[in-house]
Amino acid sequence: MTDIAVEAAQAAALAGTAASSPLPVVRSPMLDRDRQLMAYELLLQEDGEDEAAHGHRLLSTIIDGSVTQWARGNRVFLRLPRDLVLEQADQVLRHPRIGLVVAPTAIHDVLLLERLRQLSARGCALLLDLEGVSGDAPADDDLRVLLDLARYVRLDASRLGEAALRERCESLHARGLHVVAGHVNDHDTCNRCMGLPFAAIQGPYLLQPEKVDMPVLTANRLSVLRLLRALEEDGNGPVELGQIIRNDVILSYKLLGCVNSAYFALPRQLKSVEQAAIFFGLTRMRNWISTMALSGMDDRPPELLRAALIRAHMCEQLAQHLSREQREMAFTTGLFSLLESLMCAPMELLLQHLPLAPDIRAALLDQQGPYAALLEQVQRWEAGELRGGEASPQHIRRMAGAYLEAIRWADHVHSFAEQKPH
Repeated sequence: MTDIAVEAAQAAALAGTAASSPLPVVRSPMLDRDRQLMAYELLLQEDGEDEAAHGHRLLSTIIDGSVTQWARGNRVFLRLPRDLVLEQADQVLRHPRIGLVVAPTAIHDVLLLERLRQLSARGCALLLDLEGVSGDAPADDDLRVLLDLARYVRLDASRLGEAALRERCESLHARGLHVVAGHVNDHDTCNRCMGLPFAAIQGPYLLQPEKVDMPVLTANRLSVLRLLRALEEDGNGPVELGQIIRNDVILSYKLLGCVNSAYFALPRQLKSVEQAAIFFGLTRMRNWISTMALSGMDDRPPELLRAALIRAHMCEQLAQHLSREQREMAFTTGLFSLLESLMCAPMELLLQHLPLAPDIRAALLDQQGPYAALLEQVQRWEAGELRGGEASPQHIRRMAGAYLEAIRWADHVHSFAEQKPH
């Protein structure tokens, strides 16, 4: 067998392994100063496998192109084990939108440093990761070789004091590097970073509600809340749903474009909201209309709504053992779990406007009931808190499969939510 044939056989075997067992991965967005997506980082969860096994499975997703599909063609950063960087990094070079995360310890590894030098020279974007390194970090001069190779550098905003963060960011920016603020855990830290020359900000702050002294529901948000309230009122049938959005041309356009897309492979085209509600069911159609309505708030980061869609679809999948109505209520719980962040107002105030089912209200307000348990699993997955040894391998595989399916679904639906009529 030739070397090319051997490589192809290995790639096929790796791809088959990945297909049979989804990678336990979380997609972490890096947002630029306009709160638009700059890149994703794919973070591997701990599921009991060793680093080498994870690395080979991750490499297989690069070979079959799945990584770029998860990122919708945007730039994506990966952390590969040392041996794979040395032996298989040519696979990464075949995908120009994939970059590698590099630890500062690489400065002491002669073979790895030479490989990184070759990758950088051939156009691979390297991100030097200084997260987890505090004020006693190696000086920039000590990291000069890596800084010369890297295109991006990430600082740990949770460990550096305000003065040190400013000094490091401005110094690295002056070298012509794109500086990323990592571990941004709250909006106060995010606001401080926005006053510095960071190219992007990354961290769980995005899913946290912003603290406001006096919440003010703008006209746009009040309009969305009124629509959500009308959708949730009892007695609505297909005709009533059609009447609720009859005068909103953009909303109707987005909704019908989505339901008639190839993703759902319908036997015939649906020409009205009434037809769609009959075909898909009232609760599912209410959820989709709510999704399209929330996308109309242009002042919120698009990745925030995408995160709400991922939560909604994961909650629905984890409720597969329940009835159809309960699965759709699980979806509603996941979607509305980020309503506080989307609307910039307390959940208690928002739910005064929405006649939601008691179990959904209990989950959103008091973290109680069956849907709260589902939502907690999803939130733990987002935070990387499900680990091998604490959760069974079967449960982690189930969560990984649900997450990857939710990403594909959310990206598809969001693509229609972003559309404008021609």
